[in-house]
Amino acid sequence: MDRIEDPWGARTPYAPGSPWPERADEHTVEEPDRWVPSASLLHSNGDAIDIGVRGGRMVGVRGRVTDRVNRGRLDPKDVYGWQANLSSDRLTRPLVRRGDRLAETTWDEAMGRIVARAKELSAKPGGWGRFGFYTTGQLFAEEYYTLGVIGKAGLGTPHMDGNTRLCTATSASALKASFGTDGQPASYTDVDHCDAIALWGHNVAETQAVLWMRMLDRRRGPNPPAMLAVDPRPTPVAREADVHLPIRPGTNLALMNGLLRLILRRGWADDDYVAAHTLGREELERVVDAYPLDRVSEICGLERADVERAAELLGTSRRLLSTVLQGFYQSHQATAAAVAVNNLHLLRGMIGRPGAGVLQMNGQPTAQNTRETGADGDLPGFRNWDNQEHVRELAELWNVDMGTIPHWSPPTHAMQIWRYAEQGSIKLLWISGTNPAVSLPDLARIRRILSQPDLFVVTQDIFRTETTEFADVVLPAATWGEKTGTFTNADRTVHLSGKAVDPPGEARSDLDIFLDFARRMDFRDRDGGPLITWTDPESAYEAWQRCSAGRPCDYTAIGYERLRAEGGVQWGGERLYTDGVFNTDSDYCETYGQDLTTGAELTAESHRAKRPDGRAFLLAAHFRPPPEEYPLRLVTGRSIYQFHTRTKTGRVPELDAAAPQVWVEVNPADAKAHGIGDGEKVRVESERGAIEAPVRLADIRPGTVFVPFHYADQAANELTLTTWDPVSKQPMFKLAAVRLSRIEH
Repeated sequence: MDRIEDPWGARTPYAPGSPWPERADEHTVEEPDRWVPSASLLHSNGDAIDIGVRGGRMVGVRGRVTDRVNRGRLDPKDVYGWQANLSSDRLTRPLVRRGDRLAETTWDEAMGRIVARAKELSAKPGGWGRFGFYTTGQLFAEEYYTLGVIGKAGLGTPHMDGNTRLCTATSASALKASFGTDGQPASYTDVDHCDAIALWGHNVAETQAVLWMRMLDRRRGPNPPAMLAVDPRPTPVAREADVHLPIRPGTNLALMNGLLRLILRRGWADDDYVAAHTLGREELERVVDAYPLDRVSEICGLERADVERAAELLGTSRRLLSTVLQGFYQSHQATAAAVAVNNLHLLRGMIGRPGAGVLQMNGQPTAQNTRETGADGDLPGFRNWDNQEHVRELAELWNVDMGTIPHWSPPTHAMQIWRYAEQGSIKLLWISGTNPAVSLPDLARIRRILSQPDLFVVTQDIFRTETTEFADVVLPAATWGEKTGTFTNADRTVHLSGKAVDPPGEARSDLDIFLDFARRMDFRDRDGGPLITWTDPESAYEAWQRCSAGRPCDYTAIGYERLRAEGGVQWGGERLYTDGVFNTDSDYCETYGQDLTTGAELTAESHRAKRPDGRAFLLAAHFRPPPEEYPLRLVTGRSIYQFHTRTKTGRVPELDAAAPQVWVEVNPADAKAHGIGDGEKVRVESERGAIEAPVRLADIRPGTVFVPFHYADQAANELTLTTWDPVSKQPMFKLAAVRLSRIEH
């Protein structure tokens, strides 16, 4: 098995309505003496993996053929990525700053420094506002929930978010806006039943490779589904698709409005479903009526005939599955465009039945858990920060005063957390499991923030990174396979990941680190007892189950024993909204809504006045031109062989060799205009910074250049801008104006 030359493996074609055939993928370097169940940590697909162990060491992985997600398949990062755990440069002892260097120390000194600083800040009036927590999308639910309780009930700070803000915050915002709460309506099994698949800015072949294998297997079987791809790049998805729309970056909403207009004008809407289960059709029709074909094709830079073909594919399918990702989420008017995909499914009645649904995808393995547990700033259990009864429920559960839990305004999003740190109001910034000195936009600014002498920076990671070098304290963490916990993938499938081996040296699980901090801070409930009473992963999970009870993401029926016996289990069942009743009731919903253009929060009174009564919202907004126009527009993205900032995958020989360095993807016409040949080195420059990298000529949309964001030495985010969607607050990584020049030798 070679997942580098053949990343998607052999095809196993199957017919609509049939189960996806099994295919057993395995890669070991020695014969294991035991196997420990887990799931993938290097993407959001949730592939079920067994970790092979021999003599207390990881020696390989295999796909679990009985699992609903992957039926035994593994993607390249699954196959090889586990080897990063074995790297000799793992962090094994805490580090503290002594002058201009980081030096090894004891856990007592490292935690003592953090606690002393935290108590000093807490003692001052408004001390809650001096703390910021910036986490990852790779911890376990038990760890996120513990962190959320520490922040919200221990310190009382609203300043909590994760790097999931960078990749899939728009997913949550779009789901809340249309359906009342977060949670994907569809299931991966909808690939087995659909007759059309639409991929909206989603390069699934490289971001969720096993889901792409499932789609390819349907496409190679009898009665294959039609496929639409919207992407300015010639991705594997675009090359496979029956209709490819190489859209001008930043114009997604104009396209969606035009497509919705055609769906309505040509009688392809399910009028009975719309009348019974939605609100807002008249206003939607008024908005989209301003987007005739000629206007849309001009704005988006698309052929009129291609837009018509796309509309016919969408409008005449019997079972349509849509998936959405970064091409929409990290672009202009992100939430409005993602909501328009939801509108498409609501207009066509394509939701809640086999083959008909929408997946507003996640980009990280545990992004869903950050949103469920409140580690991203939201209230846990998909509760509404503006609903007093929801806050009261949490106060009773945690036995704290309501006033302790921040709910006087929306939670602080990541970009605002960094702004507060820049302005000096946040004095302690705790960064766990992520590398913002490479992954955030406008990196020169991020380095300036991290360098501020009054900002106390704590980092928690498994390796030294570009970010740890700015830290005052570095905590060595255990990682996947070295600890126990649960995580939930993009179609709500929960897996239990077991501890297979011990972490190196003195590294501790993130849960143990958070629990240690809580003990040392002596957080108490209102009766004087310990705020946090759990002590290990299973008791932490049971606490999370109690918190989730009665909410859309109810975990109470999914205990450790069931997960050990069954493997992956979906909360909410295979599909949500099968009865056409949505989570929009004003007493139950997660949000009262926001204006799609400005992001302004709507009130409880205005929400109740609409009397949603379980009906979904059809919401629309007008297209506005994006910031930073040409000469050229940069879009950033991913490689199938790398993950985020290569902290793990850059240490894996097979993955590093497959994609060892950054490149710049350029259309041949643009290259010719700049006097640049294939393979030549160029300088890409924006108003914020510059990088140098070799050119790859490709059939990317003219006027657009692509740079993968994984590489720290020539980081794409030196170029990107500090601008975000007004609703989801997700940065616009796909909109920077750049200049291109050939480097003379």
